[in-house]
Amino acid sequence: MNTGVRHGGTRPAVPRSDAAPSALLARIVPEDVVCRESWGDPDGIVLHPDEEALIARSVESRRREFTTGRHCAHRALEDLGRPAASILPDAKGSPRWPASVVGSITHCDGYRAAAVARAVHVRSVGVDAEPGGPLPDGVLEAVALPAERRRVGEQLARWPAVPWDRLLFSAKESIYKTWYPLMRAPLGFEEADVVFHRSAETDTVAGRDLRAVAGPAWRADSDTGTFTARILPPVRDRGFPQELTGRWLARDGLVLTAITLRAAPAG
Repeated sequence: MNTGVRHGGTRPAVPRSDAAPSALLARIVPEDVVCRESWGDPDGIVLHPDEEALIARSVESRRREFTTGRHCAHRALEDLGRPAASILPDAKGSPRWPASVVGSITHCDGYRAAAVARAVHVRSVGVDAEPGGPLPDGVLEAVALPAERRRVGEQLARWPAVPWDRLLFSAKESIYKTWYPLMRAPLGFEEADVVFHRSAETDTVAGRDLRAVAGPAWRADSDTGTFTARILPPVRDRGFPQELTGRWLARDGLVLTAITLRAAPAG
């Protein structure tokens, strides 16, 4: 799911530190998913030689987003108790994670992040961050089903502070990032029907103390909620759930979405 469109956005007033423990993604994933994030691209990051070779001829903007994204992933792996191994892409560009680890990397203008988890607990995780402004003209029509466009219009009228069209784009990116590592097959924007649910920000989500998670970055002025995504082609007999549940957050000039597909309990 990639339109090839790059979108601008605003950065937070105070840049965060290099590959810090995430104050944003950590609010929309379970505790056993480890996240790191970076606002901007610090100098001095050293990649593995095989990672560096992948971007040797890339333009500077691509080099920076790739480098910082991989740096976040390396630090998250270390937080998980794993070595900061090379994370090379497969033929479709999806990151190949170390054995027994699942993960996801995202980057947009001014923000990079990664999320990782142990495969014994999580089958797949997909995260996405996007600038918090509206989509460029024509993009919503390219990625949304008619019913989704109708719902986006209704939600924009009711809660105009949330860029629902951009949030829909982000959710579909997270769906694909959850889908592809397991299915190794295409999934079009039109093959998932997304419904958003908004909830007032509180001090806890799913039993987690958000003040403790976010630390000094805590503010109770975010928009947040959940979403469901119904996969339209029949897939249950292929080992993938017909419906996914995710979480979303709009804050600091960004929208973020995350889906965590739990592993089946042992035994």
